[in-house]
Amino acid sequence: MTIQVNVAEAKARFAELMRRAEEGEEVVIARGNEPVLRLVPFEHSARAGARAAVEEFLKLRTKMKPTTLEEVLSWRHEGRKY
Repeated sequence: MTIQVNVAEAKARFAELMRRAEEGEEVVIARGNEPVLRLVPFEHSARAGARAAVEEFLKLRTKMKPTTLEEVLSWRHEGRKY
């Protein structure tokens, strides 16, 4: 869930907003109606890209046909110069 607050409200409720962000909620701080900041847990932001990449890879993997042992063995020497 995303919560959007203006700057004055964020100042007044910062401890609460910080706690909610730590619990996984996304807090957007806006100047007027224009979002300017996003408050998210530190670990979440640092790992979000990696997590999204893994999830995308797993989605792609389900759409591909399985690789057989014969295919893997045939690729073993592909491109080698003997």
